[in-house]
Amino acid sequence: MIKDIEGPILLFDGVCNLCNQTVQFIIRADKKELFKFTSLQSATGQSLLTKVQLPTSHFDSIVMIDNNQVYTKSTAALKVCKKLGGIWLFCYPLMLVPKPIRDAFYQMIAKNRYKWFGKSNHCMLPSPEIKKRFL
Repeated sequence: MIKDIEGPILLFDGVCNLCNQTVQFIIRADKKELFKFTSLQSATGQSLLTKVQLPTSHFDSIVMIDNNQVYTKSTAALKVCKKLGGIWLFCYPLMLVPKPIRDAFYQMIAKNRYKWFGKSNHCMLPSPEIKKRFL
């Protein structure tokens, strides 16, 4: 159990183009503005990773912290879909697929994300309109 962390908070690889585009998509889809964001590389991200006892130097997964729980890999992605609601709820039954199978698929994408989607030299800077959603 994680104390003193309110969520949902999404930690993402700030130099990954796929991850940045995914965050931009979530921001647009999150009409209730539920999610807060921080990059895994940022001081806030590093502090949160330490607090939840996850590695601070190997960024192979998004991390979602919500209701004192920590979710990674495919579980985090599917929990995001559930929180977004609407049509995205149709993805949530994939939770019935055994976690090792879901995570193997997730890991295949994570392992190749820089090769397939590219890598930025710096973390995304949020626009003034969405800056309040970043920690």
